[in-house]
Amino acid sequence: MVTTALSYSPEDPFSLLESCQRTLEWILYKHRHQPIPRCWIDHPYGEEELTLLEEELMPVLAKLLRRIDEIDTALEVEQQCSASAPEPEPALRR
Repeated sequence: MVTTALSYSPEDPFSLLESCQRTLEWILYKHRHQPIPRCWIDHPYGEEELTLLEEELMPVLAKLLRRIDEIDTALEVEQQCSASAPEPEPALRR
């Protein structure tokens, strides 16, 4: 269902990208071998355009989401390291 595919958290704008990816996958699956009408042009997306979406756009979205995950993982590791690092000992006073 589209409504579940479109759910995302406004607090996490990157969830919108994940939602777009899931929605595009759903659209491509549901319209397999059926043209998708476009409201602003007279030519619907046919098999050629759907293939372009699958072969060109989907891999780019996947790569973008993988890179975001890599960045998130690096930030999490950095955060864990700084949280588990021992507190520096206070300087000795004279």
